[in-house]
Amino acid sequence: MTKQEKAEFVQEKLQELYPEVPIPLKHKDAYTLLVAVLLSAQCTDARVNEITPTLFKRADNPHDMVKLSVEDIHEIIRPCGLAGSKSKGIYGLSQMILDLHGGVVPEGFEELEAMPGVGHKTASVVMSQAFGHPAFPVDTHIHRLIYRWGLSNGKNVVQTEKDSKRLFPKDKWNKLHLQIIYFGREHCPARGHDPEVCPICSQVGRRSLWVK
Repeated sequence: MTKQEKAEFVQEKLQELYPEVPIPLKHKDAYTLLVAVLLSAQCTDARVNEITPTLFKRADNPHDMVKLSVEDIHEIIRPCGLAGSKSKGIYGLSQMILDLHGGVVPEGFEELEAMPGVGHKTASVVMSQAFGHPAFPVDTHIHRLIYRWGLSNGKNVVQTEKDSKRLFPKDKWNKLHLQIIYFGREHCPARGHDPEVCPICSQVGRRSLWVK
């Protein structure tokens, strides 16, 4: 298969397996999604979803969040890991939203990525899932699968995002990002993976990477 043929197969298989894909992080608006995505760095979505109800009960908007101290936020989100930097990031971005954007999460990559704790992946998730703009967020899991399927050289997440955007239709990016996440969890884990029974790797995977 060519890369384009592989991409088309992947897209068809993912649509077959996951015709509907809810956003795995619990949220109610762009602000709570932004905070949840920031918390999800090196932390499972399940763990984030256990913690955010407590945090959002105290503060589910930037006005209330800055009434908490960084230490208050830190204590609530401690189970997520990297709580020190994340608590500072949450407080800092909340203050920036108030100071620069009238209390509303900005609808732009440049503005989002200027916030503390917000990288390109986080901004891409918010732009795609909160605002509906085409984006292809690439985390370590998607980076791994796109390489495993022979769709990118695995050099870095920037290259993976570029290759993915070139191979997949723009109007499918937002949904595909979520479909790949769900597929990776259910069929294509990093360890203990049998590519011969994987619905996608068995057809398009890099056979040189197969490990029994």
